[in-house]
Amino acid sequence: MAKLGKNAPNEQEGKETVEFFKDLDREALNTERFLEKYSKQLGIVFGVLILGVLGFFAYKQFVVAPQNVEAVKSFLAAQKKQTEGKDKEALGGKSAANPGFVGTYNEYSGTNVGKLSAYNAGLLKFKEGKFQEAYDLLDKFSSDNKTLMALKFGAMADAKSGLNKNDEALSLLDKASTASDDPYTTYYFTRKAGIVALGLKKNAEAKKYFSAIDEKYQDYDNGMSDSYIEMTKYF
Repeated sequence: MAKLGKNAPNEQEGKETVEFFKDLDREALNTERFLEKYSKQLGIVFGVLILGVLGFFAYKQFVVAPQNVEAVKSFLAAQKKQTEGKDKEALGGKSAANPGFVGTYNEYSGTNVGKLSAYNAGLLKFKEGKFQEAYDLLDKFSSDNKTLMALKFGAMADAKSGLNKNDEALSLLDKASTASDDPYTTYYFTRKAGIVALGLKKNAEAKKYFSAIDEKYQDYDNGMSDSYIEMTKYF
């Protein structure tokens, strides 16, 4: 049997290294052939991707930004009317000359200001006693601000109460009571939910709300929750 020389390990490593680079060459060649074969298709794909990116930035700069500016102008004009006590003009929606909150939402519903216009319009509709219209407008509002969302659910609950749908109002007040991190907002809607639950003879639910106030929000309640808890035992 032939004996391996002292340089055998080095020779073996050298062969493996050569084979490794040959494999790399083959892979590189295959990649080049692939690119040559599909260069047209790849060019189209990359072109589409680039156009998509450019289109997105163009949309943000030339469509969204101007819309935001116009939405703010329209909103401030409606708000000025409301401050002057001209609620109907502030509500608007009947002419392009005076869009008001309704027209601002209809025209710029994709903007934050447009959504806030729906909220303001809903409050004005509620003031007119048009509770379903108020509810529908309020439902269109959305925000990342948790306190504003709590106020939205609370206002929607008032609209449902105006429609004599107090069970639905209670459900919305429950949402309002948990939507915000602000302690006073949470207290306010928890208390309101408790009162509505008491009126619906849902004493167990009412007690739950008032007990939560007694545990967490005594600073705002001045001990009133104790009286309400007692009421749940007898009414």
